[in-house]
Amino acid sequence: MRLLIKNGRVIDPSSGIDETLDILIEKGKIADIKPRIDNHKAKIIDASRLVVAPGFIDMHVHLREPGQEHKETIRSGSLAAAKGGFTSILCMPNTEPVNDNRGVTEYILSQAKKEAVVNVFPVASVSKSQEGEELTEMADLLDAGAIAFSDDGQPVQNSHLMRRALEYSKLLDTLIIDHCEDKNLSNGGVMHEGHYSYLLGFKGIPDFSEEIMVARDLILAEKVDARLHIAHLSVKGAIQLVKQAKKKKIKVTAEATPHHLLLDDSFLENYDTNLKVNPPLRSKENVQALREAVKEGVVDVIATDHAPHAPDEKDVEFDKAPFGINGLETAVSLILDKLVNKNIISLKRFIKMISTEPAKILGLKNKGRISVGADADLTILNLYQEILVDVNNFKSKSRNNPFHNWKLKGAPAITIVGGKKVYPF
Repeated sequence: MRLLIKNGRVIDPSSGIDETLDILIEKGKIADIKPRIDNHKAKIIDASRLVVAPGFIDMHVHLREPGQEHKETIRSGSLAAAKGGFTSILCMPNTEPVNDNRGVTEYILSQAKKEAVVNVFPVASVSKSQEGEELTEMADLLDAGAIAFSDDGQPVQNSHLMRRALEYSKLLDTLIIDHCEDKNLSNGGVMHEGHYSYLLGFKGIPDFSEEIMVARDLILAEKVDARLHIAHLSVKGAIQLVKQAKKKKIKVTAEATPHHLLLDDSFLENYDTNLKVNPPLRSKENVQALREAVKEGVVDVIATDHAPHAPDEKDVEFDKAPFGINGLETAVSLILDKLVNKNIISLKRFIKMISTEPAKILGLKNKGRISVGADADLTILNLYQEILVDVNNFKSKSRNNPFHNWKLKGAPAITIVGGKKVYPF
Protein backbone atom coordinates (compact mmCIF):
# COMPACT_ATOMS: atom_id res chain seq x y z
CA MET A 1 0.00 0.00 0.00
CA ARG A 2 1.20 3.48 -0.90
CA LEU A 3 0.61 6.43 1.37
CA LEU A 4 1.39 10.01 0.35
CA ILE A 5 1.67 12.72 3.01
CA LYS A 6 1.38 16.11 1.34
CA ASN A 7 2.14 19.69 2.36
CA GLY A 8 3.40 18.92 5.87
CA ARG A 9 6.07 20.86 7.71
CA VAL A 10 8.68 18.12 7.93
CA ILE A 11 11.07 18.41 10.89
CA ASP A 12 13.87 15.85 11.04
CA PRO A 13 16.58 16.69 13.60
CA SER A 14 18.86 13.93 12.25
CA SER A 15 19.25 15.78 8.92
CA GLY A 16 18.36 19.31 9.97
CA ILE A 17 15.34 19.39 7.65
CA ASP A 18 12.61 21.88 8.53
CA GLU A 19 10.56 22.66 5.42
CA THR A 20 7.30 21.91 3.64
CA LEU A 21 7.65 18.57 1.85
CA ASP A 22 5.71 15.59 0.55
CA ILE A 23 6.56 12.08 1.79
CA LEU A 24 5.79 8.92 -0.17
CA ILE A 25 5.52 5.65 1.75
CA GLU A 26 5.68 2.22 0.12
CA LYS A 27 5.78 -1.19 1.80
CA GLY A 28 6.29 0.29 5.24
CA LYS A 29 9.32 2.36 4.24
CA ILE A 30 9.86 5.96 3.22
CA ALA A 31 10.25 5.82 -0.56
CA ASP A 32 10.63 9.48 -1.51
CA ILE A 33 10.77 12.97 0.00
CA LYS A 34 10.38 16.02 -2.24
CA PRO A 35 8.72 19.45 -2.28
CA ARG A 36 6.09 17.98 -4.58
CA ILE A 37 5.22 14.35 -5.30
CA ASP A 38 2.36 13.31 -7.57
CA ASN A 39 1.24 9.71 -7.20
CA HIS A 40 -2.35 8.99 -8.09
CA LYS A 41 -2.15 5.41 -6.84
CA ALA A 42 -1.38 6.46 -3.28
CA LYS A 43 -3.78 7.18 -0.44
CA ILE A 44 -3.31 10.86 0.42
CA ILE A 45 -3.02 12.50 3.82
CA ASP A 46 -3.18 16.28 3.67
CA ALA A 47 -0.78 17.53 6.35
CA SER A 48 -1.26 21.25 5.64
CA ARG A 49 -0.64 23.27 8.86
CA LEU A 50 0.61 20.10 10.53
CA VAL A 51 4.13 19.05 11.62
CA VAL A 52 5.47 15.72 10.37
CA ALA A 53 8.14 14.28 12.70
CA PRO A 54 10.01 10.98 13.00
CA GLY A 55 7.92 8.55 15.03
CA PHE A 56 8.10 9.23 18.76
CA ILE A 57 9.81 6.62 20.95
CA ASP A 58 9.03 6.19 24.66
CA MET A 59 11.99 4.58 26.41
CA HIS A 60 10.15 3.95 29.68
CA VAL A 61 6.76 2.22 29.78
CA HIS A 62 5.13 -0.34 32.07
CA LEU A 63 2.69 -2.54 30.16
CA ARG A 64 1.92 -4.89 33.10
CA GLU A 65 1.41 -7.95 30.89
CA PRO A 66 1.99 -10.75 31.78
CA GLY A 67 0.44 -11.02 35.22
CA GLN A 68 -1.19 -7.65 35.93
CA GLU A 69 -3.63 -7.34 33.07
CA HIS A 70 -6.18 -5.60 35.31
CA LYS A 71 -3.89 -2.54 35.16
CA GLU A 72 -2.83 -2.65 31.51
CA THR A 73 -2.32 -5.05 28.64
CA ILE A 74 -0.01 -4.98 25.67
CA ARG A 75 -3.08 -4.18 23.56
CA SER A 76 -4.43 -1.33 25.71
CA GLY A 77 -0.97 0.11 26.33
CA SER A 78 -0.20 0.15 22.63
CA LEU A 79 -3.50 1.90 21.86
CA ALA A 80 -2.67 4.51 24.52
CA ALA A 81 0.76 4.93 22.95
CA ALA A 82 -0.69 5.42 19.46
CA LYS A 83 -3.16 8.02 20.74
CA GLY A 84 -0.30 9.74 22.54
CA GLY A 85 1.75 9.97 19.33
CA PHE A 86 4.22 7.17 20.10
CA THR A 87 5.18 4.70 17.38
CA SER A 88 7.56 2.64 19.55
CA ILE A 89 7.64 1.86 23.27
CA LEU A 90 10.03 0.02 25.58
CA CYS A 91 8.28 -2.08 28.22
CA MET A 92 9.95 -2.53 31.61
CA PRO A 93 10.50 -6.00 33.09
CA ASN A 94 8.56 -5.75 36.37
CA THR A 95 5.77 -8.01 35.18
CA GLU A 96 4.54 -11.18 36.92
CA PRO A 97 6.61 -13.21 36.25
CA VAL A 98 9.51 -10.81 35.82
CA ASN A 99 10.97 -10.63 32.31
CA ASP A 100 14.18 -12.36 33.36
CA ASN A 101 14.18 -15.29 30.95
CA ARG A 102 13.71 -16.10 27.27
CA GLY A 103 10.19 -17.41 27.76
CA VAL A 104 8.80 -14.11 29.07
CA THR A 105 10.60 -12.04 26.44
CA GLU A 106 9.27 -14.26 23.66
CA TYR A 107 5.76 -14.14 25.14
CA ILE A 108 5.78 -10.31 25.15
CA LEU A 109 6.98 -10.20 21.54
CA SER A 110 4.43 -12.80 20.47
CA GLN A 111 1.58 -10.90 22.13
CA ALA A 112 2.81 -7.63 20.68
CA LYS A 113 2.86 -9.10 17.19
CA LYS A 114 -0.78 -10.17 17.61
CA GLU A 115 -2.20 -7.32 19.67
CA ALA A 116 -0.07 -4.17 19.52
CA VAL A 117 -0.59 -1.31 17.08
CA VAL A 118 2.85 0.18 17.78
CA ASN A 119 6.34 -1.31 17.99
CA VAL A 120 6.98 -2.95 21.38
CA PHE A 121 10.56 -3.55 22.55
CA PRO A 122 10.99 -5.61 25.74
CA VAL A 123 13.47 -4.52 28.39
CA ALA A 124 14.75 -7.50 30.39
CA SER A 125 15.81 -7.42 34.03
CA VAL A 126 19.42 -7.08 35.10
CA SER A 127 19.03 -9.57 37.94
CA LYS A 128 16.92 -12.70 38.30
CA SER A 129 13.47 -11.83 39.69
CA GLN A 130 14.80 -8.27 40.12
CA GLU A 131 16.20 -9.40 43.46
CA GLY A 132 19.65 -7.94 42.90
CA GLU A 133 21.50 -11.15 43.73
CA GLU A 134 22.25 -12.98 40.47
CA LEU A 135 22.62 -11.71 36.91
CA THR A 136 20.20 -12.83 34.23
CA GLU A 137 21.41 -14.64 31.12
CA MET A 138 21.86 -11.39 29.25
CA ALA A 139 23.14 -12.88 25.98
CA ASP A 140 20.22 -15.31 25.82
CA LEU A 141 17.71 -12.53 26.54
CA LEU A 142 19.18 -10.37 23.79
CA ASP A 143 18.95 -13.30 21.42
CA ALA A 144 15.28 -13.70 22.40
CA GLY A 145 14.59 -10.09 21.48
CA ALA A 146 15.29 -7.90 24.53
CA ILE A 147 16.56 -4.44 23.59
CA ALA A 148 18.07 -3.33 26.94
CA PHE A 149 18.29 -4.22 30.63
CA SER A 150 16.93 -2.63 33.81
CA ASP A 151 15.86 -3.52 37.32
CA ASP A 152 13.68 -0.39 37.28
CA GLY A 153 11.67 -0.05 40.46
CA GLN A 154 14.04 -2.42 42.28
CA PRO A 155 17.40 -0.77 41.52
CA VAL A 156 20.56 -2.83 41.86
CA GLN A 157 21.94 -2.15 45.34
CA ASN A 158 24.92 -4.49 45.07
CA SER A 159 27.86 -2.59 43.54
CA HIS A 160 29.66 -5.78 42.50
CA LEU A 161 26.58 -7.03 40.65
CA MET A 162 26.15 -3.67 38.93
CA ARG A 163 29.79 -3.72 37.86
CA ARG A 164 29.35 -7.18 36.33
CA ALA A 165 26.14 -6.10 34.58
CA LEU A 166 27.94 -3.16 33.01
CA GLU A 167 30.86 -5.37 31.96
CA TYR A 168 28.51 -7.80 30.24
CA SER A 169 26.53 -4.96 28.66
CA LYS A 170 29.74 -3.62 27.14
CA LEU A 171 30.70 -7.06 25.85
CA LEU A 172 27.22 -7.52 24.34
CA ASP A 173 26.97 -3.91 23.09
CA THR A 174 23.70 -3.32 24.92
CA LEU A 175 22.36 -0.75 27.36
CA ILE A 176 21.66 -0.61 31.09
CA ILE A 177 18.69 1.63 31.94
CA ASP A 178 19.34 2.72 35.49
CA HIS A 179 16.80 3.59 38.20
CA CYS A 180 19.09 5.34 40.67
CA GLU A 181 17.94 5.02 44.25
CA ASP A 182 19.69 3.92 47.43
CA LYS A 183 16.88 1.93 49.03
CA ASN A 184 18.58 2.14 52.43
CA LEU A 185 18.26 5.91 52.32
CA SER A 186 14.77 6.13 50.81
CA ASN A 187 13.72 3.43 53.33
CA GLY A 188 9.95 3.46 53.04
CA GLY A 189 9.62 7.13 52.07
CA VAL A 190 6.56 8.15 50.07
CA MET A 191 7.41 11.68 48.88
CA HIS A 192 10.33 14.10 48.56
CA GLU A 193 12.04 14.82 51.87
CA GLY A 194 11.73 18.52 52.62
CA HIS A 195 9.35 21.24 53.75
CA TYR A 196 6.21 19.57 52.46
CA SER A 197 6.98 16.09 53.79
CA TYR A 198 7.42 17.62 57.25
CA LEU A 199 4.27 19.72 56.81
CA LEU A 200 2.16 16.76 55.67
CA GLY A 201 3.66 14.30 58.11
CA PHE A 202 4.94 11.80 55.52
CA LYS A 203 8.23 9.92 55.56
CA GLY A 204 10.48 11.55 52.97
CA ILE A 205 12.81 10.29 50.25
CA PRO A 206 15.97 12.45 50.33
CA ASP A 207 17.34 13.81 47.08
CA PHE A 208 20.75 12.32 47.87
CA SER A 209 19.31 8.77 47.71
CA GLU A 210 19.26 9.36 43.95
CA GLU A 211 22.46 11.39 43.82
CA ILE A 212 24.55 8.74 45.58
CA MET A 213 23.49 5.99 43.19
CA VAL A 214 24.05 8.17 40.15
CA ALA A 215 27.58 8.85 41.44
CA ARG A 216 28.25 5.15 42.04
CA ASP A 217 27.01 4.02 38.66
CA LEU A 218 28.82 6.76 36.77
CA ILE A 219 32.05 5.65 38.47
CA LEU A 220 31.36 2.04 37.50
CA ALA A 221 30.43 2.99 33.93
CA GLU A 222 33.66 4.96 33.59
CA LYS A 223 35.80 2.14 35.00
CA VAL A 224 34.41 -0.48 32.62
CA ASP A 225 33.78 1.93 29.70
CA ALA A 226 30.13 0.85 29.38
CA ARG A 227 27.02 2.73 28.25
CA LEU A 228 24.60 3.86 30.96
CA HIS A 229 21.19 5.50 30.63
CA ILE A 230 19.88 7.26 33.74
CA ALA A 231 16.11 6.87 34.04
CA HIS A 232 13.81 9.65 35.31
CA LEU A 233 16.50 12.08 36.51
CA SER A 234 14.97 14.32 39.18
CA VAL A 235 17.47 16.09 41.47
CA LYS A 236 19.95 18.91 41.08
CA GLY A 237 22.94 17.04 42.51
CA ALA A 238 22.46 14.09 40.14
CA ILE A 239 22.06 16.48 37.21
CA GLN A 240 25.41 18.07 38.03
CA LEU A 241 27.04 14.63 38.17
CA VAL A 242 25.66 13.70 34.74
CA LYS A 243 26.85 17.04 33.35
CA GLN A 244 30.37 16.47 34.70
CA ALA A 245 30.37 12.90 33.42
CA LYS A 246 29.50 14.04 29.91
CA LYS A 247 32.38 16.51 30.00
CA LYS A 248 34.65 13.59 30.94
CA LYS A 249 33.29 11.63 27.94
CA ILE A 250 31.70 8.95 30.11
CA LYS A 251 29.10 7.14 27.99
CA VAL A 252 26.03 8.37 29.83
CA THR A 253 22.62 9.56 28.68
CA ALA A 254 19.64 10.63 30.76
CA GLU A 255 15.88 11.04 30.56
CA ALA A 256 13.31 13.25 32.27
CA THR A 257 9.56 12.76 32.61
CA PRO A 258 6.87 15.38 31.98
CA HIS A 259 5.66 15.14 35.56
CA HIS A 260 9.11 15.86 37.01
CA LEU A 261 9.46 18.82 34.65
CA LEU A 262 6.05 20.33 35.39
CA LEU A 263 5.07 19.43 38.97
CA ASP A 264 6.72 19.90 42.36
CA ASP A 265 6.10 18.56 45.85
CA SER A 266 3.83 21.47 46.81
CA PHE A 267 1.12 19.85 44.64
CA LEU A 268 0.86 17.06 47.22
CA GLU A 269 -0.95 19.29 49.73
CA ASN A 270 -4.25 17.81 48.52
CA TYR A 271 -3.00 14.23 49.17
CA ASP A 272 -3.76 13.17 45.57
CA THR A 273 -2.39 9.64 45.22
CA ASN A 274 -2.17 10.17 41.45
CA LEU A 275 0.81 12.39 42.28
CA LYS A 276 2.63 9.65 44.15
CA VAL A 277 5.51 8.56 41.96
CA ASN A 278 9.04 7.21 42.31
CA PRO A 279 11.28 9.17 42.15
CA PRO A 280 8.93 11.53 43.94
CA LEU A 281 7.90 14.97 42.77
CA ARG A 282 10.77 17.13 43.93
CA SER A 283 11.16 20.67 45.25
CA LYS A 284 10.78 23.75 43.04
CA GLU A 285 14.57 24.15 43.06
CA ASN A 286 15.03 20.66 41.64
CA VAL A 287 12.31 21.18 39.01
CA GLN A 288 14.02 24.36 37.83
CA ALA A 289 17.38 22.57 37.67
CA LEU A 290 15.81 19.80 35.59
CA ARG A 291 14.32 22.29 33.17
CA GLU A 292 17.71 23.94 32.77
CA ALA A 293 19.26 20.52 32.13
CA VAL A 294 16.74 19.92 29.34
CA LYS A 295 17.54 23.32 27.82
CA GLU A 296 21.30 22.75 28.04
CA GLY A 297 21.24 19.22 26.63
CA VAL A 298 22.33 17.48 29.84
CA VAL A 299 19.05 15.54 29.60
CA ASP A 300 18.87 13.69 26.28
CA VAL A 301 15.39 12.17 26.29
CA ILE A 302 11.80 12.82 27.33
CA ALA A 303 10.18 9.57 28.56
CA THR A 304 6.85 9.01 30.29
CA ASP A 305 7.54 6.29 32.90
CA HIS A 306 3.94 5.26 32.12
CA ALA A 307 2.92 3.32 35.24
CA PRO A 308 -0.77 2.36 35.17
CA HIS A 309 -2.64 1.19 38.28
CA ALA A 310 -6.23 0.10 38.85
CA PRO A 311 -8.51 2.73 40.50
CA ASP A 312 -9.00 0.74 43.70
CA GLU A 313 -5.22 0.49 44.13
CA LYS A 314 -4.83 4.27 44.08
CA ASP A 315 -8.03 4.99 46.04
CA VAL A 316 -6.40 4.40 49.43
CA GLU A 317 -4.42 6.39 52.00
CA PHE A 318 -1.47 8.23 50.41
CA ASP A 319 1.23 6.27 52.18
CA LYS A 320 -0.37 2.94 51.15
CA ALA A 321 -0.90 3.78 47.46
CA PRO A 322 1.46 2.38 44.81
CA PHE A 323 3.88 4.69 43.03
CA GLY A 324 3.11 5.63 39.43
CA ILE A 325 1.55 8.01 36.93
CA ASN A 326 -0.29 7.00 33.75
CA GLY A 327 1.48 9.12 31.13
CA LEU A 328 1.31 7.91 27.53
CA GLU A 329 -1.73 9.92 26.43
CA THR A 330 -0.77 13.28 27.94
CA ALA A 331 3.03 13.56 27.59
CA VAL A 332 3.24 15.14 24.14
CA SER A 333 0.56 17.77 24.77
CA LEU A 334 2.06 18.63 28.16
CA ILE A 335 5.52 19.27 26.73
CA LEU A 336 4.18 21.15 23.70
CA ASP A 337 2.02 23.41 25.86
CA LYS A 338 4.25 23.95 28.89
CA LEU A 339 7.75 23.90 27.39
CA VAL A 340 7.63 24.40 23.61
CA ASN A 341 4.85 27.02 23.52
CA LYS A 342 6.58 28.92 26.33
CA ASN A 343 9.93 28.90 24.46
CA ILE A 344 11.71 26.89 27.14
CA ILE A 345 12.78 24.45 24.42
CA SER A 346 12.33 24.61 20.65
CA LEU A 347 10.02 22.30 18.74
CA LYS A 348 13.03 20.79 16.97
CA ARG A 349 14.73 20.12 20.32
CA PHE A 350 11.58 18.42 21.65
CA ILE A 351 11.33 16.18 18.57
CA LYS A 352 15.01 15.29 18.92
CA MET A 353 14.51 14.34 22.58
CA ILE A 354 11.48 12.13 21.95
CA SER A 355 12.50 10.52 18.65
CA THR A 356 15.98 11.02 17.23
CA GLU A 357 17.90 10.63 20.49
CA PRO A 358 16.03 7.54 21.76
CA ALA A 359 16.60 5.85 18.38
CA LYS A 360 20.31 6.71 18.53
CA ILE A 361 20.73 5.54 22.12
CA LEU A 362 18.97 2.24 21.39
CA GLY A 363 20.69 1.62 18.07
CA LEU A 364 17.43 1.67 16.09
CA LYS A 365 19.06 2.75 12.84
CA ASN A 366 15.89 2.81 10.73
CA LYS A 367 13.90 4.83 13.25
CA GLY A 368 14.13 8.37 14.57
CA ARG A 369 14.72 9.87 11.14
CA ILE A 370 12.83 10.85 8.00
CA SER A 371 14.90 9.70 5.05
CA VAL A 372 14.55 7.39 2.07
CA GLY A 373 14.77 3.78 3.25
CA ALA A 374 13.89 4.51 6.87
CA ASP A 375 10.93 2.85 8.57
CA ALA A 376 7.71 4.73 7.86
CA ASP A 377 7.07 5.51 11.54
CA LEU A 378 5.79 9.08 11.73
CA THR A 379 4.14 11.31 14.31
CA ILE A 380 2.07 14.15 12.87
CA LEU A 381 1.36 17.04 15.23
CA ASN A 382 -1.29 19.75 15.27
CA LEU A 383 0.35 22.61 17.15
CA TYR A 384 -2.90 24.59 17.22
CA GLN A 385 -5.26 21.92 18.54
CA GLU A 386 -6.61 22.66 22.00
CA ILE A 387 -7.48 19.70 24.20
CA LEU A 388 -9.02 19.14 27.60
CA VAL A 389 -7.45 16.17 29.35
CA ASP A 390 -10.19 13.68 30.27
CA VAL A 391 -8.98 10.47 31.88
CA ASN A 392 -12.37 8.88 31.18
CA ASN A 393 -11.53 8.91 27.47
CA PHE A 394 -8.16 7.20 27.87
CA LYS A 395 -7.38 4.12 25.78
CA SER A 396 -5.29 2.89 28.69
CA LYS A 397 -7.11 0.60 31.14
CA SER A 398 -5.99 2.85 34.01
CA ARG A 399 -6.86 6.41 34.99
CA ASN A 400 -4.14 7.41 37.47
CA ASN A 401 -3.18 10.67 35.80
CA PRO A 402 -2.96 13.96 37.75
CA PHE A 403 -3.57 16.20 34.70
CA HIS A 404 -7.33 15.56 34.44
CA ASN A 405 -9.15 18.71 33.26
CA TRP A 406 -5.94 20.50 32.24
CA LYS A 407 -6.36 22.59 29.09
CA LEU A 408 -3.43 22.16 26.70
CA LYS A 409 -2.51 23.44 23.25
CA GLY A 410 -0.82 21.09 20.79
CA ALA A 411 -1.49 17.38 20.29
CA PRO A 412 -0.75 14.34 18.13
CA ALA A 413 -3.02 14.39 15.08
CA ILE A 414 -1.97 11.24 13.24
CA THR A 415 0.28 8.32 14.23
CA ILE A 416 1.74 6.13 11.47
CA VAL A 417 3.55 2.86 12.19
CA GLY A 418 5.19 0.91 9.38
CA GLY A 419 3.28 2.94 6.81
CA LYS A 420 -0.09 2.20 8.44
CA LYS A 421 -2.22 4.87 10.13
CA VAL A 422 -2.90 3.59 13.65
CA TYR A 423 -4.34 6.83 15.08
CA PRO A 424 -6.98 8.23 14.77
CA PHE A 425 -8.53 4.81 15.28
